[in-house]
Amino acid sequence: MHINLESDYAVRLVYCLSRAPHRLDAQTIAERTGVSLRFTLKIMRKLVAAGIVKSFKGARGGYTLARASGEISLRQVIEAVEGPYRFSRCVDGDYACNCSDGMSCPFRMVFDEVTQMVVHKLDAVTFDSLALAGAGSLEAEPVGENPAEKGPAARTSAGE
Repeated sequence: MHINLESDYAVRLVYCLSRAPHRLDAQTIAERTGVSLRFTLKIMRKLVAAGIVKSFKGARGGYTLARASGEISLRQVIEAVEGPYRFSRCVDGDYACNCSDGMSCPFRMVFDEVTQMVVHKLDAVTFDSLALAGAGSLEAEPVGENPAEKGPAARTSAGE
């Protein structure tokens, strides 16, 4: 079980922005995260609509976080692209369980508990805490810097 690819990428995109000292254009974000430009733009639209990312139009446009990175949780980003997290459809209020012929579902309570534990953990992890934990191969480089231009030592440290 894992989050979908779009959520995985959304987390990377927000982390990249959280490490950037200034706004970044979509092409730069895509390059730094390894996400295609087309998918980056699709995800960024959802993040902007959710109020997580702010977009700027024009020649000097780009993207920044709409709030401080310490105010944005993993849950907010994942739910911006996937919708509310549920361990199983069984815990959705609209779902009619048919697994036990009208009796109470033996799984629902456990699945709801797992959902709450995961949601609590995702809420507790902010992009500030990720940066402090050193979770960052996506450390933002200043725009225009290319590790290949810095010589072999820089390429090695940049993971090439």
